[in-house]
Amino acid sequence: MRIAHIITRMIIGGAQENTLLNCLDLIRLHGDDVLLITGPAIGPEGDLLRGGRAGELPIRLLPSLRREIHPLRDWRASGAIRDVIKDFQPDVVHTHSAKAGMIGRHVAWGLDVPAVVHTVHGAPFHPYQSAAARDFFRRCERWAAKRCHRMISVADAMTELMVRAGVASPEKFTTIYSGMDVDPFLAADEHRAIARARFGFTDDQIVIGKIARLFHLKGHDDLIVAAQRVVKECPQVRFLLVGEGILRESLTKQIAELGLQDHFVFSGLVPPSEVPAMIGAIDALVHTSYREGLARALPQALIAGRPVVSYDVDGAREVTISGETGFLVDPGDTEGLAAALIQLAGDATSRMRMGREGQRRFTDRFRHQTMTRLIRRLYEQILAGEDVGGQARRGE
Repeated sequence: MRIAHIITRMIIGGAQENTLLNCLDLIRLHGDDVLLITGPAIGPEGDLLRGGRAGELPIRLLPSLRREIHPLRDWRASGAIRDVIKDFQPDVVHTHSAKAGMIGRHVAWGLDVPAVVHTVHGAPFHPYQSAAARDFFRRCERWAAKRCHRMISVADAMTELMVRAGVASPEKFTTIYSGMDVDPFLAADEHRAIARARFGFTDDQIVIGKIARLFHLKGHDDLIVAAQRVVKECPQVRFLLVGEGILRESLTKQIAELGLQDHFVFSGLVPPSEVPAMIGAIDALVHTSYREGLARALPQALIAGRPVVSYDVDGAREVTISGETGFLVDPGDTEGLAAALIQLAGDATSRMRMGREGQRRFTDRFRHQTMTRLIRRLYEQILAGEDVGGQARRGE
């Protein structure tokens, strides 16, 4: 097949890692001709394509393709994408992220590309926007949904959210979990001693990690509030914040004001290749984002044998099974968050049991090869004119 993937920017993030692995698998495992179309990786999150990570994947960088709404620039991006698609003549156009998904689907549909697919990594509308913004993005998604053959959700929760919003009917969606290279996470313990020594953690300390950009709605401030009670009852607990972002200064100030400096460590920006080592250093993972399709950090930690505590948002409950692989907490419930963390911190047997259960359940489900095989099967069904709506909804 000839397949063009379109994404707004290739920063270091879950949607971007998903896209890159999918592209490389299609080339290496299936012999497809693949082209990645993307805009510049602007932002403090880092560039996923640096350091040769893209391998042999051909890339077309379009300077006009940006995340922010800008009518003139967006019109230019639409023209640039049209030119690339006309030149490449793909069998499939597969879009990701809100801006690239909107423009890419519109252009590909207008050019009669045989298969147009969009992946919902996370909805662009959410309760924390103004009502006007939320309504605008809902309308945009409904419009774009009519310009593709199928939509892939990275979690059942994403399908449910989009259907409730009237974006499209359930039959248009297929759930295919976002794949990753699981082997480094299975070997995370090999890095434990060195990684803990790097941050000054001692053997008797219980380390709780959070892997997320230091950004709005990621819930770092909630974790800091909960940490007051956690360290009071479990003074051996330390928190490792993996990631970088615009809130670094304000979070550092909040930690200092609460006298928690000795209990928090910032790792700074970490390339994807180092994330398994970061997980190897921790004893449990906490995820306090208020919105996210299905955070990759959750299955990554579970595959590494680490239990998780997560806010009950979007797809988190599909991997965080309370009492079995970790604990779910209502968003914003800092008391419940503290209680769950205290329970894990004080019970090494439960941490080990939950971590092993997560590893057993999710290792194969989240292999990137599994993801790519299911996505490619969906392409084939669309190109063959099959009605894949209900049959492939679970990606199986």
